[in-house]
Amino acid sequence: MKLYDLELSGNCYKVRLFAALANIELEIVPVDFMAGDHKSSAMLALNPFGQLPVLEHGDVVLRDSQAMLVYLARLYDLESWLPSEPGQMAQVQQWLSTAANEIQHGPNVARLVDKFGFEFDKPTALDISDTILTLLNDHLAEHDWLALGHPTIADCAVMPYVAIAPEGGISLDDYPHILAWIDRIKQLPGFIGMPGQV
Repeated sequence: MKLYDLELSGNCYKVRLFAALANIELEIVPVDFMAGDHKSSAMLALNPFGQLPVLEHGDVVLRDSQAMLVYLARLYDLESWLPSEPGQMAQVQQWLSTAANEIQHGPNVARLVDKFGFEFDKPTALDISDTILTLLNDHLAEHDWLALGHPTIADCAVMPYVAIAPEGGISLDDYPHILAWIDRIKQLPGFIGMPGQV
């Protein structure tokens, strides 16, 4: 099983993190993003979107980090990380959608502007960030984990870009419950950090 990876990508880190926590072996294939290797013909054959990460497992090729978390959890029948019971699965899934929407367009976009110089709308990203971080902090004031009372792939999906939000000029000091949640994730057996960041 190969993960085509960019070390500083939060989306790539989600997959590496879950694999480490669940003791799933991945072959990490670094892709030189700055050299444009993610747009090479070989990579575009795997992912026409020209984005990372890409997970390749036999005939299965996935291009979305949330989908990769679902695939790995179900492939290895990891019920605690992604239950098969519909109501519980949906509780996890709604947080995967949050990761792909509000987190992606809030803290992630702000970081892309500040750290990598992308020309995105940072004021809008900051507004989105303020809204979602407040909601997240309020939720975590009453829950140790995002869904089901224990760690799930929801936590792996949402945490990375939240934890590195300061790289986009977003302080987490006003969100103590988020900080406590990040610390709980760091204490999980098998936890790996995002080099230089988390």
